[in-house]
Amino acid sequence: MNNPNILLPLIIWATIWKGLALWRAARLNQVAWYIALLIINTVGVFEIIYLIATNKKYKESNGCVS
Repeated sequence: MNNPNILLPLIIWATIWKGLALWRAARLNQVAWYIALLIINTVGVFEIIYLIATNKKYKESNGCVS
């Protein structure tokens, strides 16, 4: 894992998915999920599962929660 040719793309991949998942958790006012997503690092796997699981709810709210 000291190889920058592998490490840098992996960091970028994980950061993109984490950002998307944190954004959605914040928009849906899901504080517990936001904290869990912030703490747990799974190289994007947990974040992708969360995004898939909340896709319907997010589309129903059009991304806007009052």
